[in-house]
Amino acid sequence: MTAKQVAVLGFSILVGGTLGCSPEPAADSPRPANASPDKGVGPVEPPQTADSGPRQSGARQRGVVATADLPKPDTLSEDDWPQFRGAKRDGVVRSSVRLARSWPADGPPKLWEVAVGQGYSAPSVVGDRVFLNDYDEEQSEWMVRCLSLESGAEQWAYKVPKRIRPNHAITRSAPATDGGFVFSIDPKCELHCVDARNGKLIWKVRLPQAYDSPIPAWYSGQCPLIDDGKLIVAVGGRALLVALDKATGDTIWETPNPDAIPVSHSSVMPIEIDGQRQYAYLTLQGLVGVSAETGEQLWSFPWKFNTAVAPSPLPLGEGRLLLTSGYHAQSVVCQVTRVDGQWSAAEVAAFPPPPRGWNSEVHTPIYYQGHVYGVGKSKRGMWTCLDLDGSELWTSGREASFGMGGYVLADSMFIALDGKSGALRLIDAGAGEYRQLAEAEILSGPDVWAPPVVSAGKLLVRDLGRLVCLDVEAHGEPLAASPGPKN
Repeated sequence: MTAKQVAVLGFSILVGGTLGCSPEPAADSPRPANASPDKGVGPVEPPQTADSGPRQSGARQRGVVATADLPKPDTLSEDDWPQFRGAKRDGVVRSSVRLARSWPADGPPKLWEVAVGQGYSAPSVVGDRVFLNDYDEEQSEWMVRCLSLESGAEQWAYKVPKRIRPNHAITRSAPATDGGFVFSIDPKCELHCVDARNGKLIWKVRLPQAYDSPIPAWYSGQCPLIDDGKLIVAVGGRALLVALDKATGDTIWETPNPDAIPVSHSSVMPIEIDGQRQYAYLTLQGLVGVSAETGEQLWSFPWKFNTAVAPSPLPLGEGRLLLTSGYHAQSVVCQVTRVDGQWSAAEVAAFPPPPRGWNSEVHTPIYYQGHVYGVGKSKRGMWTCLDLDGSELWTSGREASFGMGGYVLADSMFIALDGKSGALRLIDAGAGEYRQLAEAEILSGPDVWAPPVVSAGKLLVRDLGRLVCLDVEAHGEPLAASPGPKN
């Protein structure tokens, strides 16, 4: 590999993907702290006794929360955004709160902003609590932070000493929460479960040790999935996927991985095909489907791409999934079927190969009303609407470029970021053409790659140094059409 190729590989990242980091120090015990909003660092809790403190057992560690004191999951509302790409993992906001279809010249009203470390980690939101993975370069600490959605004030911070060298920023993975537990994967593939009330460690699993799995290139960046009371993560090593008990971290099931297929930066996607709940995951050798109940691998679809960088598989309904990646990968649609009890997957459409055809390097596109929407890597960052065979229906053309910025669908509008400049744009999702409703300069480039998040009429966006909360509710405006698809 030439030096130029190495540089190109280092540039690319999946949001929810990773980049290179340096080894962490040996000391990596967690330090929950009630951090002050001003300094971001609060008093360290006193040492725990042998009975109540963390108990180390190989790859697994119990925290300081007694079983009787374990939190209870919240009843999530339509306004909550509890994990990567939302409750249904499809990038669609289903809130009844109507959003403004125009903005003042200087953008939506800013409610607050807080300083954050370099990263692309998207926040997760339940009620008034915002959860964010972050990194303090001065203290060499990876952390999970809890902020107030109303004010931005820090409620607590769970901290772990780790030396991580910035390489196109540091944090990637979004936390997942049910309102009682918060789950986060750090760059070294350690899975942390903390109490959403106070940030205290409940349990931790060192995935490489527990499952004999390698750390992916550029370290870990997948986002954990909460589904049907279980926590689902991709591992590699002796297990491809694992389901864990949320309260204890104990293994519920493992998907055997006899060929030691390595994981990618993709995240696990829940799907239902022919009445069976499954998890779809894109490995470095292709797509696999796993039974949600037992972890049994049901089917596979070979599809190789150039690096570990790949968006998550996009469900298109009726057993179809779109696979895409950067670095000149050709996007394809595969069809999963069951005949006489036997599962199989086959290619049913291939997009034109790049540079003529569309592909996505960073973000998982959005499926809306029978079409695919997203930013094309091979199309100079244009906003694009595609048919399911890869035919372009329309693009933003030269009117607007989005680089590798993130996007979300809310109230029949796409809210999208320009990954180069940080410009925020509002796009009509039902116009049948590129129709921009508003634009504002909110963030600063470069590398504004984190997905935006909408909760209760508030928009959370970030760049490499700030997390900003904007008021995007339609205060007194005429109501827009009902919010997006029920895919």
